[in-house]
Amino acid sequence: MITSKPGIGIVAPSGCTLDDAAIARGIQMLEARGHVVHNYFDTARAFQRFGGTDEARLAQLQAAACDPDVEVVMALRGQYGLTRLLPRIDFETMAASGKIFVGFSDFTAFQMGLMAKTGAKSYAGPMFYPDFGAAEPDGYTLDDFWRCLAGPTHRIEVAAPGNPSVEASGTIWGGNLAMVMSVLGTSYFPKIDDGILFFEDVNEHPYRIERMLLQLLQAGVIERQKAIVLGDFSSYGITAADNGYNFDVMVDYLRGVMPVPVLTGLPFGHGRTRVTIPFGAHARLVSNDAGFTLTMSDYPTVAHG
Repeated sequence: MITSKPGIGIVAPSGCTLDDAAIARGIQMLEARGHVVHNYFDTARAFQRFGGTDEARLAQLQAAACDPDVEVVMALRGQYGLTRLLPRIDFETMAASGKIFVGFSDFTAFQMGLMAKTGAKSYAGPMFYPDFGAAEPDGYTLDDFWRCLAGPTHRIEVAAPGNPSVEASGTIWGGNLAMVMSVLGTSYFPKIDDGILFFEDVNEHPYRIERMLLQLLQAGVIERQKAIVLGDFSSYGITAADNGYNFDVMVDYLRGVMPVPVLTGLPFGHGRTRVTIPFGAHARLVSNDAGFTLTMSDYPTVAHG
């Protein structure tokens, strides 16, 4: 019987942090839980705003994927940087490693490319620096991650009044909306039909969110899906020039033009609390006026997590 906790590798394929105290806190938390942590990021080797030069960040991913003692590879943080690396990432090696790759925000680009190139699944979930290294970690965020990791299914229940009634099943995919759009029309964009799309973003005005979703519609992506589930969209400003146009008005407009149901209220994004969503899993979405559930299965897990 396996009782040890999975080894966790920390990589910085996007932005860096110079906060050694937060890194120490996160490692201590994971080690106290019984995990062996393999940290491939070194603050002394940060380059500009990145977690290292392009070559160094690629090397971090490769080293974590090839380390037999690592089962979960977690992104340090988001920000920006993965778009630079996409043509040089050995996605076949990443997929063949059997590791569970975890992150969100800029890490969406990696997840899209991994799915498109190999069909491999990953986790849209917490990242090391903002979640495990926080001075006061969010208990729900971390607990939901461990529940998802243990599997074999993962269920999310959301109280979100005002959503349409929906019963749909399909592949769940998406993530950060701007990063999804950044690979549209490239070989890093998965060809998924009958899926359930989930999105989040930060610092994007509602009109930009609308514009990106309309681009997905006009590119023929939305019509091949079953539903859209919107998460947390935060840190934007509404001004007098918007003249009553806000996020809720934007959602109402989308519900009138999209060929699939549009739901809101998913606790996923750049806020303090977020669920973990296994990118590429089979999902069943059931929604009514009071809220919705997402039940996910057929995704990689670590039974002794």
